[in-house]
Amino acid sequence: MLDAVLLNMKLNGRIAACGMISQYSLNEAEGVKNLIPIIIKQLRMQGFVVGNYFSLYPKFLDFILPLIKQGKIVYVEDTAQGLEAAPAALIGLFSGRNLGKQVVRVASE
Repeated sequence: MLDAVLLNMKLNGRIAACGMISQYSLNEAEGVKNLIPIIIKQLRMQGFVVGNYFSLYPKFLDFILPLIKQGKIVYVEDTAQGLEAAPAALIGLFSGRNLGKQVVRVASE
């Protein structure tokens, strides 16, 4: 996927990398085949560990929740129904089957 992203980046773009769940269960890691756009487009790619930013979560919620309520930010959830669907939903995370955030709904509110 990163190969496709690199081709579509703007000049001086930035790529944030966090997590590589699609790679966890592979016997051999997959790699990027075309790194030339990083140079041509003068891109910056930096990894981060989400745990380093937990202290900022309350500030993030204050910022993001009003935007979600206003419909300015829309998110996608892939919802599996029932606890019996949880194993398949988890396996789907590792194979890239889900779209957006994977949720398993075990009860109605």
